[in-house]
Amino acid sequence: MSRPTLDDVAALAGVSAKTVSNVLLKRPHVGEQTRVRVLEAVEEVGYRVNRAGRGLVSGRSGRVAIVVPNLYQPYFAETAERLILALAEHNVTSTLRVALDAGGERDALLARTTADADGVIICPHFFAPELIGSTALPRPVVQLGGAPTGLVDTVIMGEVEGFEAVTRHLLDTGRRRLALVWNDFGNPEPRGSRYDGFVAAHRARGMEPDPALMVSGSDWDRRASGYEAVSGLLRNGRDFDAVVAFNDALAVGALRALRSHGVRVPEDVALSGFDDTDEAGFTVPPLTSVSPDHEWMAQTAVEMMMERLEGLDAPPRTRQAGAHLVPRASTQR
Repeated sequence: MSRPTLDDVAALAGVSAKTVSNVLLKRPHVGEQTRVRVLEAVEEVGYRVNRAGRGLVSGRSGRVAIVVPNLYQPYFAETAERLILALAEHNVTSTLRVALDAGGERDALLARTTADADGVIICPHFFAPELIGSTALPRPVVQLGGAPTGLVDTVIMGEVEGFEAVTRHLLDTGRRRLALVWNDFGNPEPRGSRYDGFVAAHRARGMEPDPALMVSGSDWDRRASGYEAVSGLLRNGRDFDAVVAFNDALAVGALRALRSHGVRVPEDVALSGFDDTDEAGFTVPPLTSVSPDHEWMAQTAVEMMMERLEGLDAPPRTRQAGAHLVPRASTQR
C-alpha cells in the first residue's frame, strides 16, 4: 500500500495542496473551519509529517543544498547564513555549495554536486534557461536573486526601486556628476535592473547619466574591483561628485581609492552601495546603502521550498522583495 500524500489529504478535505501545506506549516490566514477539516483529513488518510523535513515528499535526506557563487562577497555569506537558520526552523539541515561558474551552477541544479539534497536554493550569477536546456530538474529549485527565468520559483530583489532611491537621494543632496561602478559580466555597457533604476532617477529630473563616468572592475564581487575602477577615473581626471556602486563590496573598494588619492568622503565625493551588508555600518565614514529586505527574502525562499517539498504542484512562482534606502554619513554634506 502506498504512503498517503499531500494530494490525498487535499482531495478528502476539498481544498488545494497548498492549503494543506499552509495548515501543516501553521501559517496564518487559514480559516478555522478549513484548518479543522484539513487536520481531520490528515488523520483519516494517515498522512504523517516526516520528522526530518516537515513532510518532505521524497523522504530521503531532510537536507536542502544552498548554492552561492562565492563566500568572499559579504552579501552571499550573510545570505547563506540566513538560509541555513531559516531551514533549521523547519528541522531541515543544509549543504553549502560554491558554484564558481556557469558549469558549477548547472552541476548543482542537475544534482551532480548536490545529490545528497532534496532541493536546491540557488543565489545565481549565471542561471538562465539555456544553462540547462531541455533537461528536467530532478528536484525542487528555488532561485533567490537574479532575473526570473520562468523555470523555477524565484524571489527577486526590488533592484530598480532600490537603485532609483539611492540615486534620487544623491541628486537630492545636490550631487550632479554621478559615477557608476558596475559589473560587466562580459557586456560592453551597463545593463540590468540596478542600471535601469540609476537611469530612471536621472530622467525623472530631466537629466542623463554620463557614460564617461560608468566604469567596471575585473570582478564585481571583490573590493579590489571597486578600487581599480575608481582609481582609473581619478587617474583620467574625470570630474565627479558622487560614486554609486552596484554593491557594498565595490563601494568599500571605491572608498579606499578615494581616500588614497586624497579625496574626502563625503565632503568632496559622496559614496553609496547596495545590499546593506554588516560591513556597510563599520566603514569610515559609514556607508549609505540599500537594504533589499534580507530576512524576508530568505524566509520566503525557504517557505517556497518547503511548499514544493510538501508536494505543491503549481507553475513557477515569483515573489518580489521591497528595498529601502539606509542613509549614512558617506552621502551627507
